Amino acid sequence: MKRLAAILIGISGAAGWSLAEDVSGAFPFLIPPEKPGRPLSAAVERAYDEYGGFRPESNELFTEFKYTELKGFDYNGGDATVSRRDPSKVIFANGKYYVWYTGRKTPVKPAGMSRAHLATDEVPSADWDLADIWYATSTDGFTWEEQGIAVPRPPKPQPGWRSVTTTDILEWEGKYYLYYQAFMEASGTRGDFCPVAVSYADSPDGPWTPHGKIVIPNGAPGEWDQFSIHDPYPLVHDGKIYLYYKADFDKRPELKPSKVRMQGLAIADNPLGPFKKHPLNPVINSGHETTLFPFKEGVAALVIKDGMERNTIQYAEDWVNFEIASMVELMPVAAGPFVPDAFTGTKDGRGITWGLAHFVNAADDWRTNYSILTRFDCDLSLDLDDQEMKGHFKQYSPEHYYRHGLSGKQRERHSLGRP
Repeated sequence: MKRLAAILIGISGAAGWSLAEDVSGAFPFLIPPEKPGRPLSAAVERAYDEYGGFRPESNELFTEFKYTELKGFDYNGGDATVSRRDPSKVIFANGKYYVWYTGRKTPVKPAGMSRAHLATDEVPSADWDLADIWYATSTDGFTWEEQGIAVPRPPKPQPGWRSVTTTDILEWEGKYYLYYQAFMEASGTRGDFCPVAVSYADSPDGPWTPHGKIVIPNGAPGEWDQFSIHDPYPLVHDGKIYLYYKADFDKRPELKPSKVRMQGLAIADNPLGPFKKHPLNPVINSGHETTLFPFKEGVAALVIKDGMERNTIQYAEDWVNFEIASMVELMPVAAGPFVPDAFTGTKDGRGITWGLAHFVNAADDWRTNYSILTRFDCDLSLDLDDQEMKGHFKQYSPEHYYRHGLSGKQRERHSLGRP
């Protein structure tokens, strides 16, 4: 961005106008790199104030995302009995990278949330039912070696006895903490209801000790997060644990989709709590998964999949009040980035360049539904200037568009001459 601003300033000088001039006519052909002192439309004001300029490639919080198939994971021939999804942030310790994730290895494929009544102790309802927290290590981020289960399902009736999923990692004062969704019923029984629990260890290799208690409880009846506290995502800021999470709410059967998803924040002085939910919750009005990273003095968020502001990257200098910084394509689903300064309490966050994510329905057939882990790369870093990551047009084949064609009901409506 600094390089582009310098170029624009040089061009403006060569063109014979100055930013100090009173521009009373039309908006200039050569865009001023700084907001001029003249009346501007809301759209132009927004470009200067929120997006850092008019060119996506000059925006430090704009990027393309590129994907690489991972090596080292076996999925049992794609029969849907093995699934890996929802990776944590990646950390570097003991000379290698670590990641934790939801791992399901069941005798049969999921029955489906709509048929949760068919779930048993061996038959999962959803892709993430009857799951444990697994982990893997890598020396290069591309080839991984699965190490086994880090946090198993605890005995009934402890939190998570049905399934432990969607974990994320915190390093705090020399110890490690895994936060995760703790299911006590099969997903689909009433919805996707669960609170958050935590386990801790002295080493990223464990052994992990369950805290045995709910650490982020559901809200009171009638509150937005009364049923689900999903995607716990801890960072360190101002000497405290800032744990962001997602909730599903406003469920209305007459609508499809029947609910919305937003992101909240809970803050604690101790990893085991108590966590106090922020009074302005929800702090992000969209997004399916929860992915953030320190950036400059604030925090940036990938707002993925759902909601009015989906497919955006947002920024909050105060870590609470988020504004859209860019619109992007092909966002990583359930992104778990490598965030070197996630736990340092930095006031100068450097951003991210890669991480892991997942692809759901990897077989492209919902009758054999399972998920796979993948690697994504990007340039959301103050220490990298990769212009190959700054393209802003994706070319898709005609077949890609035709896959998203009219339904049979819609075609019938048109065949009858209706609009």
